[in-house]
Amino acid sequence: QVQLVESGGGLVQPGGSLRLSCASSGQVSNFYSMSWYRQAPGKQRELVAVDVTGGIRSYTTYTDSVKGRFTVSRDKTENTFYLQMNSLEPDDTAVYLCNAVEILNNFGTEYWGKGTLVTVSS
Repeated sequence: QVQLVESGGGLVQPGGSLRLSCASSGQVSNFYSMSWYRQAPGKQRELVAVDVTGGIRSYTTYTDSVKGRFTVSRDKTENTFYLQMNSLEPDDTAVYLCNAVEILNNFGTEYWGKGTLVTVSS
C-alpha cells in the first residue's frame, strides 16, 4: 500500500511563493501519473496539474488558472513530487492534495494523500 504525505503548506501573502511536497512510500518513477488537486471551502475538488509518464508519451498539463505560475516536478531520488507555486493569489487558497495512479497488469490503483492547507492572504 503506497502512502502519500503532503507538506509545505502555510500562510503566504498575495504574490508570494510556496513549494509543496508529496513524499511517496513507493517509487515515483513507477506511477503512471501523479497529480495535484485542490479543494477550496465550499467548492468541488479541482485538478491543478497532472504529470503523466506512463503510456506512449509523457506530458504535463495545468488548469488554465495556474498556467505560467505553477510547475510540477518529480524527484526520483527523493521519491517526492513537487508543486512550485509562484505569484500566488487569494483564489489559490485551498487544501492541496497529491494523487498517484499505479498501473499493474492493466489494473489501476489510485492513491491519495490527506492534503496540506495553503492560505493566500494579506
